[in-house]
Amino acid sequence: MAKLFWQSLLAVPAALGAAVAVSGSAIAAEAAVTTQVSNFDQDSVQLAQITSVSELTDVLPSDWAFQALQSLVENYGCIQGYPDRTFRGQRSLTRFEFAAGLNSCLDVIATLIAQSGIDPDDLATIRRLQEEFQAELATLRGRVDALEAETATLRAQQFSTTTKLRGQADFHLITPFDTIPDETSTSVAARARLNFDSSFTGDDRLRIRLQGGDGNAFESLYGLANAGGSNYDVTIDDFYYSFPIGNRITVTAAARGLSGDDWVVSTILPFDGPAVADAGNPRFYATGGSSSNGAGAGVSIALTDNIVLDAGYTASNPGGATDPSVGIFAAADQSYIAQLSFLSDGFLDLGIAYMHNDLSSGFALNNTGIAAPAGATDTFAGLLNLDFGGFFIAGHGAFQSFNGGDDFSWTAGIGFENFLAEGAQLGVYGGQLPQLAGYADNPFIVEGYYEIPFNQFLTITPAVIYGDTGLAGATDQTGFWGALRATFRF
Repeated sequence: MAKLFWQSLLAVPAALGAAVAVSGSAIAAEAAVTTQVSNFDQDSVQLAQITSVSELTDVLPSDWAFQALQSLVENYGCIQGYPDRTFRGQRSLTRFEFAAGLNSCLDVIATLIAQSGIDPDDLATIRRLQEEFQAELATLRGRVDALEAETATLRAQQFSTTTKLRGQADFHLITPFDTIPDETSTSVAARARLNFDSSFTGDDRLRIRLQGGDGNAFESLYGLANAGGSNYDVTIDDFYYSFPIGNRITVTAAARGLSGDDWVVSTILPFDGPAVADAGNPRFYATGGSSSNGAGAGVSIALTDNIVLDAGYTASNPGGATDPSVGIFAAADQSYIAQLSFLSDGFLDLGIAYMHNDLSSGFALNNTGIAAPAGATDTFAGLLNLDFGGFFIAGHGAFQSFNGGDDFSWTAGIGFENFLAEGAQLGVYGGQLPQLAGYADNPFIVEGYYEIPFNQFLTITPAVIYGDTGLAGATDQTGFWGALRATFRF
């Protein structure tokens, strides 16, 4: 009996070569997907014992391992499947799966030993297989040892167990071809960001963003999209915490950095982001509202898989949004927003938005640093994107009512996805921007851009921009610029 016992132990690696390497994939739990920081848990899966390989719906007689599975199931009974009678034999094997499969087969071996029921011919076959694959098993063992050593090193040197560090740097070169006052020569603008994203449950996110930058261009047309700061002074640009309540509600509390479109799940327009000029983002979100320096709170509710309701509130004032003598609900500058979005991942995306802003008396600045009408402003807007697969047509319109009159702004554009290169976008858009305080007419802008991702770290975007500032005066207020933006993500 002792001899039989040791022979059975020698049989374990070879038996697992056929059993665990194939059956282990049916044992592991699926990793839980997180949207912020990758903290993974294992879901509990109740496995079902099978008595015939034919019970596995995804195993066919034509599969190369069919006979091995058939033997292990019908002769030894140490193979289990998922409750839906699938085996999922193409998945990778984890150490947890290996342990579960090993335990199952050892239970069978122990029973056979106790009953003296192991056929000597089977033991001879297993020993022969063990010897035949001895080199492969030794190689695999060495790789596992090396992987464990590398994992230990990474854990010892990791930045944090809960925080990921992400960065972005944007460099701009802007050349005016047809100049306007104060913009008569080539200039440079740059901005750098470091995001510290922390998660404590796997589904929440605490973001602290450090940002520094200097320079801008055509500011009377709302400037560059990826510009901000002056003299490269480092500031905390974002500071907020977002967490889920159930499966369909996400709540965000912000100490700084969120306002306007920061509270919505999408601005709908595909050229918001790839565009070099900030006018690619619907400007009604930032006109007449409080600055992003204040505190606020927001909620995002997924009514269905495609319909999302977003709402947010931001307050700021020169004395500080959390000044005890004022309080965030009595701040001089306040902004409310609500948006209902339909996101199809197909042909049609659309949204409707309402904003109410209260600005202190006199000329106030929106979060682009441009003077906007003071007092109360009500905004009603609609956004639309039609995705035809290879290209899209998109635009928005916004009606604003404020002290001193009404205003209408809009943009419309067309773009081509994967144009000449995978992941590239060629787009052209234009429109009438919200009227600025002290300007006779609405600014008008047209931009053509071509966003080219060279790899996962570097994106180059050349663009040409034409604009009319709308400022009254004798001088020509139209300009034409060439711009080149390089974006590094790391």
